[in-house]
Amino acid sequence: MAAVSRRRVLGLLGAAGTLSVLPGCGNSLNENPGSGSGGGAVKVGLVVSLSGTYATVGTDLKRGWDLWLERNGGKLGDHTVTTVTSDEGETPQTGVAAVRKVLQSDQVDVVVGIVSSATALGCAPLVAESKKLMLVANAGAAALTDPAKINPYVWRTSFQNGQVASVLGTYLGKERKQDPVYVIAPDYAAGTEVVTSFTKAITAAGGTVAGSAKPPFATTTDYQPFLSGIRSSGAKATFCFFSGVEAVAFVKQYQQFGLAESIPLYGSGFLTENDVLAAQGDTALGVQTSLHYSDQLDTPANKAFVEAYTARYAKAPSVFSLQTWDAANVLNRALRVSTGVDGDSLSAALRGIGSVDDSPRGPWTFDNQTPRQKMYLRTVRRTEGKLVNAITADLGTTGQFS
Repeated sequence: MAAVSRRRVLGLLGAAGTLSVLPGCGNSLNENPGSGSGGGAVKVGLVVSLSGTYATVGTDLKRGWDLWLERNGGKLGDHTVTTVTSDEGETPQTGVAAVRKVLQSDQVDVVVGIVSSATALGCAPLVAESKKLMLVANAGAAALTDPAKINPYVWRTSFQNGQVASVLGTYLGKERKQDPVYVIAPDYAAGTEVVTSFTKAITAAGGTVAGSAKPPFATTTDYQPFLSGIRSSGAKATFCFFSGVEAVAFVKQYQQFGLAESIPLYGSGFLTENDVLAAQGDTALGVQTSLHYSDQLDTPANKAFVEAYTARYAKAPSVFSLQTWDAANVLNRALRVSTGVDGDSLSAALRGIGSVDDSPRGPWTFDNQTPRQKMYLRTVRRTEGKLVNAITADLGTTGQFS
């Protein structure tokens, strides 16, 4: 297996985020935009990380967006699309500047993308002031779509951090009620959000937590002291939240320390997603994660998506590519019925689109402007010589989790 550089692996998972013809919605995998109504043009600012730590995530996001437009005649609804791509970079400062540029200098109608939750939170006031729609295709912070203080211009097609973790907490609480679980996540905002949601869910389901740890974020390379803590805690399973280079290091060291066979490892799906899994190699075999997507989903919609994506980019799609594909899909639906391309009109249209039942992830709907969607238990297996996140259970449907 080829070596994976620290910066490349860090970039894999961001800040942590049938396609049959439907009445009035078009066929998103056929190169036929349909008739629709309205016409005209729409200018979209695609803001994703194309440099720095999160460049790989940004590349996948861009590919999902580009592929949808290629397969649908370059149109959303009956509007011809101009996409202005702006580099989010790797900090809130660069990300907010990129969004400000597309809003003020490029005069876009809609902003799509956003890898980092910090960037998304920093940009929310900008889009509200401009009255432009921001369709978040990755960032998972709960506050973005908090129903108590909803921003009508911020919608999301990805996930909420606690949503991904809570279903696994419920699952482990029910399945391993007498087995205490150790919880570990890096010491930063997303890690805290995940741990809080997981702990709340597993406790409510009758499970217990054996202990917890918060390794310093982005600086921890040796997990041995934390692994020793897991071993001595009496835990019968471990739940973790890691991504990028930390996910690679933790999974490898977990197996090398001899814990994998006696204390099964679970985590939010970013732990083994996409190129990270290739870097982990066989040390990831048997790891179980929760997520709203896997390229192994056995549905006509996903098979068609994977075939089209693989043909175009010579690799299977990631959850990130799926999230911008669906961003284009719902914007297409909204523009078919919207009275304009301003944020108020598009927000009103999104509220009325109903079930997105041609998505590769499976049918989903908006709940407080964030997806209410099915979550899957995925188990790392080797299939036809390739490591995959095989779907092994349905963890149910969930929306905003607090």
